[in-house]
Amino acid sequence: MATNPPSRSAPARRPRQAQPALTHVDRKGRIRMVDVGDKPVTDREAVARGSIAMSKDAQTLIQSGNNRKGDPIQAARLAGIMAAKKTSELIPLCHPLALSHVSVDLTPTKQGYDIESRVRISGQTGVEMEALTAVAVAALTLYDMVKAVDKSMVIGHIELVEKRGGRSGHYRR
Repeated sequence: MATNPPSRSAPARRPRQAQPALTHVDRKGRIRMVDVGDKPVTDREAVARGSIAMSKDAQTLIQSGNNRKGDPIQAARLAGIMAAKKTSELIPLCHPLALSHVSVDLTPTKQGYDIESRVRISGQTGVEMEALTAVAVAALTLYDMVKAVDKSMVIGHIELVEKRGGRSGHYRR
């Protein structure tokens, strides 16, 4: 009696799950700027953080206050604030916003610095991108200020920590 080889059926198909709609893509797949004109004005806030790891020599230079370029911490803080205000000029589909508050704080750690930004607005769209941009540019500025001493610095782990306001409500990592 001959046996037939086991039949190979098509793999079971999983039911398609609806993908969340990307707000910056229209039905034809073209990028677009989101129309926020009909959204209510609400208080919104975003907090982002990141880090920069560096050598002990770079940390010592920052803490000594003897950098020929000036105070790296103050330069990084100011650059982060300015970057938050200019985010719409850097990220193509971000709305230009009149921010009501931007803070950037740099805290020394054993490995380098932690960077945190907080951005607020009463507006029709959120400020997550502004908070993330502030952290990224503050880290890049700190790198630029001390790269003569340490070219192996690592900027990392930039993330949204918290967001409040708007239709999607409160988010906390």
